[in-house]
Amino acid sequence: MPVCFDIGGTNIRSGWPDQEGIVQIVNQCATPDASLEAFLTVLVAMVQSAPSAQQDFVAISITGFVNTKSGELTIANIPYLKNRNLAELLEARVNVPVVVANDADCLALAEAHVGVAKGERNVFAIILGTGVGGALVLNGQVVTGFGGISGEWGHGPVVDPTAGGLVEHMGYFQCGCGQTGCLDTVGAARGMESVHKALSGTTIGAKQILHGWRNGEADAAKTVEVCTEMLARVLSVVINTFGPGSVPAGGGLANAQDFIAKIDAKVRAIVLSQYDRPLVVQAQHVANAGLVGAAFLRPDSKVGKL
Repeated sequence: MPVCFDIGGTNIRSGWPDQEGIVQIVNQCATPDASLEAFLTVLVAMVQSAPSAQQDFVAISITGFVNTKSGELTIANIPYLKNRNLAELLEARVNVPVVVANDADCLALAEAHVGVAKGERNVFAIILGTGVGGALVLNGQVVTGFGGISGEWGHGPVVDPTAGGLVEHMGYFQCGCGQTGCLDTVGAARGMESVHKALSGTTIGAKQILHGWRNGEADAAKTVEVCTEMLARVLSVVINTFGPGSVPAGGGLANAQDFIAKIDAKVRAIVLSQYDRPLVVQAQHVANAGLVGAAFLRPDSKVGKL
């Protein structure tokens, strides 16, 4: 059984799975900002604190991409890990195999194994947080993709700036990936705020926009309509391409169940297959997806299988 980690720019959390594969947080600390050495020291201490029966290998969910050939990380918010092979570095210290995976991949694994998508062979998990992300499980296996990139439906210049004619051309927004017109710039929290400012001239947070929408405020309702329309249109292409039986949603906006339900209604109205039940649904393991998903990683295959 593995010692599982969920590593982000703010916190490191660890634990190990119970008999059903569910992982609870046992240890947690702030992610060191000083050095790689301090970071590795924390991880080693957490591994060694686990019961010996849980130390067969180490499984890590991380906010970054792992190059499938070199094992090197592409990561923005933990600079000392950039272009480093975390698996090799940690293996040399704990003397057990280490497997590292993207946090969105771990969300998909968690939901496919023990979440809302349990029993589905094809699952597309989406993240609507600060930005838009995702991960794909096909025939029970996570698709890691060339260079470790897959499921990133938030990137690529695909946005219709009229949202299918709902508004006048509102222009394109610059994306952190270097392109303009990515879904990431309009689809999640920061994107929703940009859309609202473009349409109303007002700068407010995503939570305020959703609150205004629920209270019948016209400007907020227009923003939510436009954002969900753009999300649904791009998501429909992914669904038609891969045929997932479930689309679990994680990230901060996934906590807004009415927002997710609105996306679901729009998506099911435009995809080719007829779904007789909700397709885009709130993920079961929103708060703990990294740890739960890491429990289904395997060092031999590098991904979890159903």
